[in-house]
Amino acid sequence: MLVEGRVSYMQIFYTVRTGDTLSNIAARWFIPLQSLIAANNLSPPYLIYPGQQLSMPPGVSTYVVRPGDSIYSISIKYGIPMDKIIQDNGIEPPYVIMPGTVLTVSEGVPFYVVRPGDTLYNIASRYNVTVNGQPRPDMIIAENPGLTPNITPGMRLLIPYPPAGGTGRIAAIIDDGINSFIQIFDPVTESRYEILVDRGDRNSRIFWSPRQDRIAYIDSRGIISVIDVSTRRIARIDQISFPAFVDWSTDGRLLVYSTGRVIRIYNVVNHTFYAIRRAGASYVQWFPNGRELLFEAKDSSGLSQLYRIDADGGNERRITNNANGPLNDVRLSPNGAFVLYTTPGASISEIYIMDLATGELSKIPGGPEAKNYYPTWSPDSAKIAYSSTQFINSRYYSLIRVSDVKGERDATVAIASCYATPVTWSPDSRKIAYMSGCREDVPPVEVWSIDLERPVPISILDGFLFYDIDWAPTR
Repeated sequence: MLVEGRVSYMQIFYTVRTGDTLSNIAARWFIPLQSLIAANNLSPPYLIYPGQQLSMPPGVSTYVVRPGDSIYSISIKYGIPMDKIIQDNGIEPPYVIMPGTVLTVSEGVPFYVVRPGDTLYNIASRYNVTVNGQPRPDMIIAENPGLTPNITPGMRLLIPYPPAGGTGRIAAIIDDGINSFIQIFDPVTESRYEILVDRGDRNSRIFWSPRQDRIAYIDSRGIISVIDVSTRRIARIDQISFPAFVDWSTDGRLLVYSTGRVIRIYNVVNHTFYAIRRAGASYVQWFPNGRELLFEAKDSSGLSQLYRIDADGGNERRITNNANGPLNDVRLSPNGAFVLYTTPGASISEIYIMDLATGELSKIPGGPEAKNYYPTWSPDSAKIAYSSTQFINSRYYSLIRVSDVKGERDATVAIASCYATPVTWSPDSRKIAYMSGCREDVPPVEVWSIDLERPVPISILDGFLFYDIDWAPTR
């Protein structure tokens, strides 16, 4: 089925008060300052004035009630209307709140109030409602039934997010509560369609082929399926254990994976395979030359190591001398020059990158709690993106972070309301997509995108449970 149209999320607006600065507004909701600046097209010296309305990127929206707090005092502290706090938290008369209660305090209201001198064109320009750099007031009109270009002060307008843009398509594993699907989304036209698949869950994964013609899908039972995107035909080829991982050859013809007993190489064109007898391998993946494989396995002492082997099973050699914990989330850079991994486990997970030519090992600084997950290479092999967990105001959030290969420019670019989220890069290495909108044990219900050259988070998908996302390569 083909689904057309915009998603439902609108931009959120905060009204500047006396004494506000961009820095203290950003700090209040843990929003990256550069993201707040970009969301409002502000220029140096970045001055703001009382009454100005700021578009607010997503941030930390929880607050833990302290002794002496009231709805009024929290409203004053955050600059958010009392009725908004009451509504968001379902508080009933006499509106008493108890210390320790965790409240939702959003960044503002989901509408913009028209001011004297405003036009739809300059509103669109100011708040990034643009396509290819051109303001699109028609997109604002489309979200406000009955609206005409003749606007007057005091009107409340819904301001949409623009299309994410970028080359390639985004695939997502979604669930509507009954069935699971692979959703294929075009970030330029915003058209999307679904392919019904076997049931997915949090362990499920998807992997685009380099030619964008097939997707490898691993369902909740570890069954690998190869999906022809154009015909929507599905071929189930094998079953593996978790954490499940497969990798495509650069020509898109071969899949490699480990069954735990052997490394299997499967030809998706003629449906033949051969096996390399190598027990205990994991994270098997191709070097760009198509003649060698990388994988993780235990050495004779039971320590986790990385190995390199010819694709015919010969010439195996160890490339690490690890004396510590397990090597997880192993990923070879697209150019084959570096390999990253996390260690030692889930409660503490730190990212290391090894230069395969020199053996030099670099530790990525990571987030404040050393809970760094889902590291992913940019297609140009110059950066990694990852999800870093932080407990803030009685709730877990995920800092979306980007680093270079030495960890020298490691920074948070966005924040997601989930413990952790997969991240994926656009083919041009400019944009990152990630998931958000978790509630307690409920999986994410939103997908966002951010352009690193203009770091404004954009809502691109919602309305389902999301388990994994992958942005198609273009090579």
